[in-house]
Amino acid sequence: MVTPIDPTSTAFLLAENRSMPMHVGGLQLYRKPEGAGRSYVREMYESMRDTEEINPLFLRTPHRSLRTAGQLVWKPDDQFDPEHHVRHSALPKPGRVRELLELCGRLHGTRLAPERPLWEAHVIEGLRDGRVATYTKLHHALVDGISAMRLLASVHSTDPDKRGTPAPWGARPRSRKSSEEADSGTPLTEVPISALRTALGLTAEAAGLPSALVKTLSKGLRNETAAVSLHAPRTIFNQSITGSRRFAAQDWPIERLRTVGKATGTTLNDVVLAMCAGALRTYLLELDALPETPLVAMVPVGLNAKQSQIANADGGNAVGAVMAQLATHLHDPADRLTSIHRSMRDGKQALSSMTPVQIVAMSALGQAPAILTPMLRMQGIVRPPYNVIISNVPGPRTTQYWNGAELVGTYPLSIPIKGMALNITCTSYDGKLGFGLTGCRRTVPRLQRLLTHLDDEVAALEKAAGV
Repeated sequence: MVTPIDPTSTAFLLAENRSMPMHVGGLQLYRKPEGAGRSYVREMYESMRDTEEINPLFLRTPHRSLRTAGQLVWKPDDQFDPEHHVRHSALPKPGRVRELLELCGRLHGTRLAPERPLWEAHVIEGLRDGRVATYTKLHHALVDGISAMRLLASVHSTDPDKRGTPAPWGARPRSRKSSEEADSGTPLTEVPISALRTALGLTAEAAGLPSALVKTLSKGLRNETAAVSLHAPRTIFNQSITGSRRFAAQDWPIERLRTVGKATGTTLNDVVLAMCAGALRTYLLELDALPETPLVAMVPVGLNAKQSQIANADGGNAVGAVMAQLATHLHDPADRLTSIHRSMRDGKQALSSMTPVQIVAMSALGQAPAILTPMLRMQGIVRPPYNVIISNVPGPRTTQYWNGAELVGTYPLSIPIKGMALNITCTSYDGKLGFGLTGCRRTVPRLQRLLTHLDDEVAALEKAAGV
């Protein structure tokens, strides 16, 4: 049995190359249960490796042939090897967080083998403070950021005494109805017919595309916030990249950021964008590389999968995008925050007038130059469609445990692409907001400095807001 791959996921598969691995990742830090022995980490690894039944999502491999009419489909792997996908690693001394982040950066720069299910997990010991880390990466064709967070939440519990919980790739009981749907699958010979039916079902929503296109392009031409940006400046981030990655991570109390938002009448996401804008401004000023016009960020916006035929709860992607102006030309933190709030409000209003299919289509149009420009070798000739990717993915709000181990931190790793050498992704967890900065090691110098600038910007926003 096979499953058709949705258009967005197909694009992620086709865009991948040596310089641009298309997987997302996550770093989780755990505190061992009280009384854990010296063999605890080994036992933790073995329990993950020896998962009896694998979730079908984690058995998918991309496949296409004459029988699928050239269409990419998901096909179950009949040679699944758990020891290839679940690995045990140890940090070199002195076992600082620095060594952990360096290891994650190296692992994140390695492509997943397309002939196998597109994921890997590493259990990592050797931190001198005794904590245990896990680094997991999944191809973006399998899941988007929100789906990945749901997978993470599904295997954690608020009960520190609960045991016997499977790893994220372990199969869990499903309702009878969902099991029947999963077992039914799609016969290989019916894939083209199934795809045609899906296309016909989208016709009604697609009928409004011309109007959505005109509105989107009009806003882009006027330099207003929409799914398309036509005024992003050239920056050091908008160059060719290699497959080498560097990763930096840190978290801040959400309440500090919310307090700034309440005092200024802005949202938590606005404050996050303002933090990033101020940090990027300072970083570029230090390198004497700040453009006169404001940077533009591509901000993913999750869609309600129940209202969309693009993705479902078993994986896939259902996202749109807003091209937000970061106001990096403004010196005052309060002015930057106000400008960003206005930009995001206008962008969300523009998306609210579209159907999910129209949002996906307009977002794809806005991101197309990021893919086509490097393919046509026109970098440096045409303007970039945006300068940086900034996303914010909600996570669990309370303390979580996995078989007694307390989850004390979670940090996302994402995808730099050609011409977009820096990706900033945030994940909320237990009252903290964890920032994960993923950059090309050769294109973005001194990436770690951005963490200092982010911390400074939180203080500057608090001072500007009078809190």
